[in-house]
Amino acid sequence: MGYDLYVVTDARIGRGRSHIEQVRHAVAGGADVVQLRDKEMDIADLLQAGRAIREVTREAGALFIVNDHPDLALAADADGVHLGQEDITPAAVRAIAPPGFIIGVSVGNVAEAVAAEAAGADYVALSPTFSTDSKSDAGPGQGLAVLRAIRSSVTVPLVAIGGITPANVAEVVAAGADGIAVISAVVGQEDVTGAARQMKHLIKAAKTERVGEGETTVPDPPAA
Repeated sequence: MGYDLYVVTDARIGRGRSHIEQVRHAVAGGADVVQLRDKEMDIADLLQAGRAIREVTREAGALFIVNDHPDLALAADADGVHLGQEDITPAAVRAIAPPGFIIGVSVGNVAEAVAAEAAGADYVALSPTFSTDSKSDAGPGQGLAVLRAIRSSVTVPLVAIGGITPANVAEVVAAGADGIAVISAVVGQEDVTGAARQMKHLIKAAKTERVGEGETTVPDPPAA
C-alpha cells in the first residue's frame, strides 16, 4: 500500500459532514490514507471518532493516521501518528509504539526533513507545499524547489500537503512527491467520493509518466 492519496479530515471544511462521514466517502473514492485531524474536539469524542474510522479504514484497506496524539492513535488502534515540529519526537513515540507503527512528520525545509528521517520518521510531509487557506497557521508555501531538494535528501516517502488541487497535482508528483495530502480538494467538495476518485486518477497518471521518464520510486510504507 502506498501513500498516493492521503486525505485529511476537517470539521470546518467538510461542509457539515462528520469525520467518519468524510472518511467513508474518501475511501470509497480510493483514498489510500486518511488522517483524523481536529484541533478543537475533546479527547473522548476524538477517540470515539478514531475508533469508528479504524473500522471503516480496516474494511477498506486504507491506512489510518491520527494527527498530533500518539496516545490516542494507539488507543484507537490506528496505523500511525502524524507529528508537527513542536510535538513529541519520533524517537519518543517509537519507544512506546508497537513494531510497524507509522510515524509521519511535517517539515518545512531540507534540514527538518533530514532530522526527521534520522529521528525515525517513516515519512515526511512538506507543509505547506503551496500557500493554503485550509490551515490558518500554515505560513507561506515552500514551493516545488524545496520539494525537489527534500526528495534528493531523504530516502523515506515524501508527502506534499497544502494548496494542491487537480490543476497542479501532476507538477507536484513530477517534483518528487510520493503522496499527495489534501483537505479542501476532497473533503471540501460537494461530492467527496468523486473528488477523491479524480485525485487518485490524476496521481496515478502522473506517477506513470514519472516512471516512464526513468525516475525511481521509494518503498511503500509498512503494511497496516
